Amino acid sequence: MAAVEFQNVEKLYAKGDRPAVAGFGLTVADGEFLVLVGPSGCGKSTTLRMVAGLEIPTSGHILIGGRDVTRLPPKDRDIAMVFQNYALYPHMTVAENMSFALKLRGFTKSEIEKRVSAAAETLGLTPYMKRLPKALSGGQRQRVALGRAIVREPAVFLFDEPLSNLDAKMRVEMRAEIIRLHNRLGATMIYVTHDQTEAMTMGERIVVMNEGRVQQVARPLDLYERPANEFVAGFIGTPPMNIFPAGVFSGRRTGLRPEHIAIADDGSGGLEAEVDFVESLGSETLVHAVFRGVPTVVRLPGFAGHRPGEKIYLRPDTGKMVEFA
Repeated sequence: MAAVEFQNVEKLYAKGDRPAVAGFGLTVADGEFLVLVGPSGCGKSTTLRMVAGLEIPTSGHILIGGRDVTRLPPKDRDIAMVFQNYALYPHMTVAENMSFALKLRGFTKSEIEKRVSAAAETLGLTPYMKRLPKALSGGQRQRVALGRAIVREPAVFLFDEPLSNLDAKMRVEMRAEIIRLHNRLGATMIYVTHDQTEAMTMGERIVVMNEGRVQQVARPLDLYERPANEFVAGFIGTPPMNIFPAGVFSGRRTGLRPEHIAIADDGSGGLEAEVDFVESLGSETLVHAVFRGVPTVVRLPGFAGHRPGEKIYLRPDTGKMVEFA
Protein backbone atom coordinates (compact mmCIF):
# COMPACT_ATOMS: atom_id res chain seq x y z
CA MET A 1 0.00 0.00 0.00
CA ALA A 2 1.09 3.61 -0.37
CA ALA A 3 0.38 7.22 0.50
CA VAL A 4 -0.90 9.58 -2.22
CA GLU A 5 0.38 13.16 -2.28
CA PHE A 6 -1.13 16.05 -4.23
CA GLN A 7 1.24 18.99 -4.66
CA ASN A 8 -0.67 22.12 -5.72
CA VAL A 9 -2.48 20.24 -8.50
CA GLU A 10 -4.48 22.19 -11.07
CA LYS A 11 -6.53 21.09 -14.07
CA LEU A 12 -7.58 23.61 -16.70
CA TYR A 13 -9.41 22.39 -19.80
CA ALA A 14 -9.47 25.62 -21.82
CA LYS A 15 -7.67 28.95 -21.46
CA GLY A 16 -9.89 31.51 -19.78
CA ASP A 17 -12.21 28.93 -18.21
CA ARG A 18 -12.47 28.42 -14.47
CA PRO A 19 -10.11 25.59 -13.45
CA ALA A 20 -11.83 22.25 -12.96
CA VAL A 21 -9.44 21.73 -10.03
CA ALA A 22 -7.30 24.49 -8.49
CA GLY A 23 -4.68 24.56 -5.76
CA PHE A 24 -5.30 20.99 -4.63
CA GLY A 25 -2.74 20.10 -1.99
CA LEU A 26 -3.26 17.11 0.29
CA THR A 27 -1.63 13.91 1.51
CA VAL A 28 -3.67 10.71 1.77
CA ALA A 29 -1.98 8.57 4.41
CA ASP A 30 -0.95 4.99 3.71
CA GLY A 31 -4.01 2.83 4.47
CA GLU A 32 -6.41 5.78 4.82
CA PHE A 33 -9.99 5.84 3.48
CA LEU A 34 -10.43 9.35 2.07
CA VAL A 35 -13.70 10.58 0.55
CA LEU A 36 -14.04 13.42 -1.95
CA VAL A 37 -17.55 14.89 -1.83
CA GLY A 38 -19.32 17.81 -3.41
CA PRO A 39 -21.97 18.76 -5.98
CA SER A 40 -21.78 17.88 -9.67
CA GLY A 41 -19.01 19.81 -11.40
CA CYS A 42 -17.03 20.49 -8.21
CA GLY A 43 -13.89 18.71 -9.49
CA LYS A 44 -13.96 15.55 -7.37
CA SER A 45 -14.07 13.06 -10.25
CA THR A 46 -11.46 15.05 -12.19
CA THR A 47 -9.18 14.81 -9.15
CA LEU A 48 -9.67 11.03 -8.98
CA ARG A 49 -9.06 10.66 -12.72
CA MET A 50 -5.78 12.55 -12.36
CA VAL A 51 -4.65 10.00 -9.76
CA ALA A 52 -5.64 7.22 -12.15
CA GLY A 53 -3.80 8.78 -15.08
CA LEU A 54 -6.98 9.27 -17.12
CA GLU A 55 -6.44 13.04 -16.89
CA ILE A 56 -3.09 14.85 -16.80
CA PRO A 57 -2.74 17.88 -14.47
CA THR A 58 -2.12 21.23 -16.10
CA SER A 59 0.32 21.95 -13.27
CA GLY A 60 1.42 20.44 -9.98
CA HIS A 61 2.49 16.91 -9.09
CA ILE A 62 0.92 13.65 -7.88
CA LEU A 63 3.01 11.15 -5.95
CA ILE A 64 2.08 7.55 -5.08
CA GLY A 65 4.32 5.89 -2.52
CA GLY A 66 6.78 8.77 -2.90
CA ARG A 67 7.09 8.23 -6.66
CA ASP A 68 6.08 11.04 -9.02
CA VAL A 69 3.40 9.54 -11.30
CA THR A 70 2.06 12.82 -12.70
CA ARG A 71 2.72 11.89 -16.32
CA LEU A 72 2.91 8.12 -16.12
CA PRO A 73 0.31 6.04 -18.00
CA PRO A 74 -2.37 4.32 -15.87
CA LYS A 75 -0.79 0.88 -16.20
CA ASP A 76 2.40 2.09 -14.51
CA ARG A 77 0.74 3.65 -11.44
CA ASP A 78 -0.15 0.52 -9.43
CA ILE A 79 -3.77 1.60 -8.95
CA ALA A 80 -7.14 -0.12 -9.44
CA MET A 81 -10.31 1.80 -10.21
CA VAL A 82 -13.95 0.85 -9.60
CA PHE A 83 -16.38 2.74 -11.83
CA GLN A 84 -20.01 3.79 -11.49
CA ASN A 85 -21.14 1.60 -14.41
CA TYR A 86 -19.24 -1.60 -13.33
CA ALA A 87 -17.45 -1.81 -16.74
CA LEU A 88 -17.68 -5.61 -16.87
CA TYR A 89 -17.10 -7.60 -20.05
CA PRO A 90 -20.60 -8.95 -20.92
CA HIS A 91 -19.30 -12.02 -22.76
CA MET A 92 -17.06 -13.13 -19.88
CA THR A 93 -18.05 -15.06 -16.76
CA VAL A 94 -17.47 -13.66 -13.29
CA ALA A 95 -14.25 -15.67 -12.99
CA GLU A 96 -13.04 -14.47 -16.39
CA ASN A 97 -13.82 -10.83 -15.60
CA MET A 98 -11.90 -11.04 -12.35
CA SER A 99 -8.89 -12.80 -13.84
CA PHE A 100 -8.57 -10.92 -17.13
CA ALA A 101 -6.15 -8.20 -15.97
CA LEU A 102 -3.93 -10.78 -14.29
CA LYS A 103 -3.73 -12.80 -17.50
CA LEU A 104 -2.69 -9.70 -19.43
CA ARG A 105 0.09 -9.14 -16.90
CA GLY A 106 1.42 -12.65 -17.33
CA PHE A 107 0.57 -14.15 -13.95
CA THR A 108 0.74 -17.93 -13.70
CA LYS A 109 -2.48 -19.93 -13.76
CA SER A 110 -2.02 -21.06 -10.17
CA GLU A 111 -1.45 -17.50 -8.89
CA ILE A 112 -4.50 -16.27 -10.81
CA GLU A 113 -6.68 -19.04 -9.36
CA LYS A 114 -5.38 -18.29 -5.86
CA ARG A 115 -6.10 -14.55 -6.06
CA VAL A 116 -9.48 -14.91 -7.76
CA SER A 117 -10.63 -17.61 -5.34
CA ALA A 118 -9.63 -15.51 -2.31
CA ALA A 119 -11.39 -12.39 -3.64
CA ALA A 120 -14.52 -14.36 -4.51
CA GLU A 121 -14.64 -15.83 -1.01
CA THR A 122 -14.20 -12.37 0.54
CA LEU A 123 -17.05 -10.90 -1.53
CA GLY A 124 -19.44 -13.85 -1.41
CA LEU A 125 -19.12 -14.48 -5.14
CA THR A 126 -18.02 -18.13 -5.09
CA PRO A 127 -21.47 -19.53 -6.14
CA TYR A 128 -21.61 -17.17 -9.15
CA MET A 129 -18.21 -17.67 -10.78
CA LYS A 130 -19.59 -19.28 -13.94
CA ARG A 131 -22.35 -16.73 -14.50
CA LEU A 132 -22.31 -13.94 -17.06
CA PRO A 133 -22.92 -10.36 -15.82
CA LYS A 134 -26.45 -10.32 -17.28
CA ALA A 135 -27.41 -13.09 -14.84
CA LEU A 136 -26.34 -11.04 -11.80
CA SER A 137 -28.07 -8.36 -9.75
CA GLY A 138 -26.69 -4.84 -9.62
CA GLY A 139 -25.10 -5.48 -6.25
CA GLN A 140 -23.47 -8.68 -7.47
CA ARG A 141 -22.08 -6.90 -10.53
CA GLN A 142 -20.56 -4.25 -8.30
CA ARG A 143 -19.01 -6.99 -6.18
CA VAL A 144 -17.42 -8.42 -9.33
CA ALA A 145 -16.01 -4.97 -10.12
CA LEU A 146 -14.61 -4.84 -6.59
CA GLY A 147 -13.17 -8.33 -6.96
CA ARG A 148 -11.48 -7.40 -10.22
CA ALA A 149 -9.76 -4.55 -8.36
CA ILE A 150 -8.84 -6.66 -5.31
CA VAL A 151 -7.06 -9.41 -7.27
CA ARG A 152 -4.59 -6.88 -8.65
CA GLU A 153 -3.43 -6.05 -5.09
CA PRO A 154 -2.77 -2.42 -6.04
CA ALA A 155 -1.09 0.27 -3.97
CA VAL A 156 -4.23 2.44 -4.16
CA PHE A 157 -7.92 1.73 -4.78
CA LEU A 158 -9.96 4.45 -6.53
CA PHE A 159 -13.78 4.52 -6.43
CA ASP A 160 -15.74 6.81 -8.75
CA GLU A 161 -19.35 6.97 -7.44
CA PRO A 162 -19.56 3.16 -7.47
CA LEU A 163 -22.96 2.89 -5.74
CA SER A 164 -25.01 5.54 -7.54
CA ASN A 165 -26.67 3.01 -9.87
CA LEU A 166 -27.96 0.87 -6.98
CA ASP A 167 -31.25 1.15 -5.11
CA ALA A 168 -31.30 2.54 -1.56
CA LYS A 169 -31.22 -0.84 0.23
CA MET A 170 -28.39 -2.14 -1.93
CA ARG A 171 -26.39 1.07 -1.45
CA VAL A 172 -26.49 0.55 2.32
CA GLU A 173 -25.34 -3.07 1.92
CA MET A 174 -22.53 -2.16 -0.46
CA ARG A 175 -21.35 0.68 1.76
CA ALA A 176 -20.91 -1.87 4.55
CA GLU A 177 -19.18 -4.24 2.11
CA ILE A 178 -16.61 -1.62 1.10
CA ILE A 179 -15.98 -0.56 4.71
CA ARG A 180 -15.39 -4.19 5.69
CA LEU A 181 -13.12 -4.60 2.68
CA HIS A 182 -11.04 -1.60 3.75
CA ASN A 183 -10.76 -2.91 7.30
CA ARG A 184 -9.70 -6.32 6.00
CA LEU A 185 -7.14 -5.10 3.46
CA GLY A 186 -5.84 -2.01 5.24
CA ALA A 187 -5.55 -0.47 1.79
CA THR A 188 -5.29 3.17 0.72
CA MET A 189 -8.67 4.09 -0.77
CA ILE A 190 -9.92 7.31 -2.37
CA TYR A 191 -13.67 7.39 -2.85
CA VAL A 192 -15.69 9.96 -4.83
CA THR A 193 -19.38 10.60 -4.18
CA HIS A 194 -21.95 13.40 -4.38
CA ASP A 195 -23.88 11.74 -1.54
CA GLN A 196 -22.97 13.33 1.78
CA THR A 197 -24.48 10.38 3.69
CA GLU A 198 -22.01 8.05 1.97
CA ALA A 199 -19.21 10.46 2.76
CA MET A 200 -20.12 10.77 6.45
CA THR A 201 -20.55 7.03 7.02
CA MET A 202 -17.54 5.78 5.04
CA GLY A 203 -14.71 8.28 5.19
CA GLU A 204 -11.99 8.46 7.83
CA ARG A 205 -11.42 11.95 6.45
CA ILE A 206 -13.60 13.90 4.04
CA VAL A 207 -12.61 16.51 1.48
CA VAL A 208 -15.51 18.84 0.65
CA MET A 209 -15.09 20.49 -2.77
CA ASN A 210 -16.93 23.23 -4.63
CA GLU A 211 -16.13 24.90 -7.95
CA GLY A 212 -12.79 23.14 -8.20
CA ARG A 213 -11.50 24.13 -4.78
CA VAL A 214 -11.22 22.41 -1.42
CA GLN A 215 -13.61 23.93 1.11
CA GLN A 216 -12.64 21.83 4.13
CA VAL A 217 -10.74 18.66 5.03
CA ALA A 218 -11.79 17.04 8.30
CA ARG A 219 -13.02 13.93 10.04
CA PRO A 220 -16.80 13.40 9.68
CA LEU A 221 -17.82 14.60 13.15
CA ASP A 222 -15.56 17.66 12.99
CA LEU A 223 -16.99 18.50 9.58
CA TYR A 224 -20.53 18.22 10.92
CA GLU A 225 -20.00 20.14 14.15
CA ARG A 226 -17.49 22.74 12.94
CA PRO A 227 -18.07 23.53 9.25
CA ALA A 228 -15.46 25.94 7.92
CA ASN A 229 -17.92 28.03 5.91
CA GLU A 230 -21.56 28.33 4.88
CA PHE A 231 -21.11 26.08 1.85
CA VAL A 232 -19.96 23.16 4.02
CA ALA A 233 -22.68 23.91 6.59
CA GLY A 234 -25.32 23.76 3.88
CA PHE A 235 -23.94 20.73 2.05
CA ILE A 236 -23.19 18.42 4.98
CA GLY A 237 -26.16 17.21 7.02
CA THR A 238 -29.73 16.21 6.17
CA PRO A 239 -31.48 18.54 6.60
CA PRO A 240 -28.64 21.08 6.36
CA MET A 241 -27.65 23.53 9.07
CA ASN A 242 -29.96 26.51 9.62
CA ILE A 243 -28.26 29.78 8.68
CA PHE A 244 -29.43 32.98 10.39
CA PRO A 245 -28.52 36.49 9.18
CA ALA A 246 -26.27 38.77 11.21
CA GLY A 247 -28.23 40.42 13.99
CA VAL A 248 -30.59 37.54 14.73
CA PHE A 249 -28.35 35.89 17.34
CA SER A 250 -25.03 37.74 16.98
CA GLY A 251 -23.23 40.31 14.88
CA ARG A 252 -22.27 37.59 12.38
CA ARG A 253 -24.17 35.08 10.33
CA THR A 254 -24.91 32.09 12.53
CA GLY A 255 -25.41 28.40 11.90
CA LEU A 256 -27.35 25.97 14.08
CA ARG A 257 -28.19 22.32 13.39
CA PRO A 258 -31.91 21.37 13.45
CA GLU A 259 -31.40 19.01 16.40
CA HIS A 260 -29.98 21.87 18.46
CA ILE A 261 -33.30 23.72 18.54
CA ALA A 262 -36.03 22.60 20.93
CA ILE A 263 -39.69 23.66 21.09
CA ALA A 264 -40.93 24.96 24.44
CA ASP A 265 -44.09 23.12 25.49
CA ASP A 266 -45.57 26.05 27.40
CA GLY A 267 -44.02 28.87 25.36
CA SER A 268 -42.15 30.32 28.31
CA GLY A 269 -38.69 31.59 27.49
CA GLY A 270 -39.05 30.65 23.83
CA LEU A 271 -38.71 32.63 20.59
CA GLU A 272 -41.94 32.82 18.63
CA ALA A 273 -42.10 31.19 15.19
CA GLU A 274 -44.82 29.88 12.90
CA VAL A 275 -45.03 26.36 11.50
CA ASP A 276 -44.86 26.21 7.70
CA PHE A 277 -45.07 22.43 7.18
CA VAL A 278 -44.15 19.20 8.98
CA GLU A 279 -42.35 16.04 7.84
CA SER A 280 -43.20 13.00 9.99
CA LEU A 281 -40.52 10.37 9.39
CA GLY A 282 -41.46 7.85 12.08
CA SER A 283 -38.33 7.93 14.22
CA GLU A 284 -38.24 11.71 14.06
CA THR A 285 -40.21 14.77 12.96
CA LEU A 286 -38.87 17.74 11.01
CA VAL A 287 -40.78 20.92 11.78
CA HIS A 288 -40.28 23.58 9.11
CA ALA A 289 -41.04 26.98 10.61
CA VAL A 290 -40.47 30.65 9.91
CA PHE A 291 -38.57 32.54 12.62
CA ARG A 292 -38.13 36.29 12.16
CA GLY A 293 -38.57 35.81 8.43
CA VAL A 294 -35.95 33.05 8.23
CA PRO A 295 -36.94 29.47 7.20
CA THR A 296 -35.90 27.28 10.14
CA VAL A 297 -35.92 23.50 10.54
CA VAL A 298 -36.30 21.82 13.94
CA ARG A 299 -35.56 18.11 14.37
CA LEU A 300 -37.65 16.44 17.09
CA PRO A 301 -37.52 12.77 18.21
CA GLY A 302 -40.52 10.56 17.44
CA PHE A 303 -43.89 12.00 16.46
CA ALA A 304 -44.76 15.67 17.02
CA GLY A 305 -48.31 16.86 16.42
CA HIS A 306 -47.57 20.37 15.16
CA ARG A 307 -49.67 21.78 12.31
CA PRO A 308 -49.12 24.43 9.60
CA GLY A 309 -49.94 27.91 10.83
CA GLU A 310 -49.41 26.99 14.49
CA LYS A 311 -47.42 29.34 16.72
CA ILE A 312 -44.48 27.61 18.40
CA TYR A 313 -41.70 28.81 20.67
CA LEU A 314 -38.10 27.89 19.88
CA ARG A 315 -35.33 27.29 22.38
CA PRO A 316 -31.99 27.32 20.51
CA ASP A 317 -28.93 25.79 22.14
CA THR A 318 -26.68 28.84 21.81
CA GLY A 319 -23.65 26.83 22.89
CA LYS A 320 -23.89 24.84 19.62
CA MET A 321 -23.99 27.87 17.33
CA VAL A 322 -21.31 28.33 14.66
CA GLU A 323 -20.44 31.85 13.48
CA PHE A 324 -19.41 32.62 9.92
CA ALA A 325 -17.53 35.67 8.67
